Amino acid sequence: MSRTLLVGGAAAALIATAAPSQAAAPQITVPPDKIVIELATVNGSGCREGTAQVAVAPDNTAFTVTYSEYMAQVGPGAPPTAFRKNCQLNLRVHVPNGFTYAIVQADYRGFGFLHPGASGVERANYYFQGMPQTAQRTHTFSGPLDDNWQTSDKTEYADLVWAPCGEKRNFNINTELRVNGGTSSPNATSFMAMDSTDASVNTLYHLAWQTCPAPRA
Repeated sequence: MSRTLLVGGAAAALIATAAPSQAAAPQITVPPDKIVIELATVNGSGCREGTAQVAVAPDNTAFTVTYSEYMAQVGPGAPPTAFRKNCQLNLRVHVPNGFTYAIVQADYRGFGFLHPGASGVERANYYFQGMPQTAQRTHTFSGPLDDNWQTSDKTEYADLVWAPCGEKRNFNINTELRVNGGTSSPNATSFMAMDSTDASVNTLYHLAWQTCPAPRA
């Protein structure tokens, strides 16, 4: 029942508000100045205060979220509420002037141990403050499973919603892990984890960038 998480691929998809619609992705201009992302608030049974961290890639093309206590489980000794864990992150994103961003892909990684008859679910959605939430992306896993799991969702460039230019709106990420014992033995422990003591294992959010229109004189 090893819980060593290995680097893998993973899941989720996107957000942002109004930007010019384009059929194909143009050459992306990444901001030269370092972007900064701060955790404004952290809520949820899967990420108590101090157990989630955010880091921005040096080239500004992505950011990662790393959890240290994010695991749903069923079985002997597990509290009745442990079958479902969730995390709601509110991120304060400091974007260089003249740029806007969207989430074009999100990769989730974790480890699962599911007995035959048990199942697990990873679910996520995202939205900018004051805007409608994106549709939830759900991924289901069936036992037997004793391995790393990975999911990945993408959004076509033409369908991206961009952060409003010239406005400061926090970015929200909602995730959930759920385990169902199903027909497995009530004495069997099954779990789905999105946490790791290995800093190289994390959730990766890929950024798309655009320059904002110049202000009208």
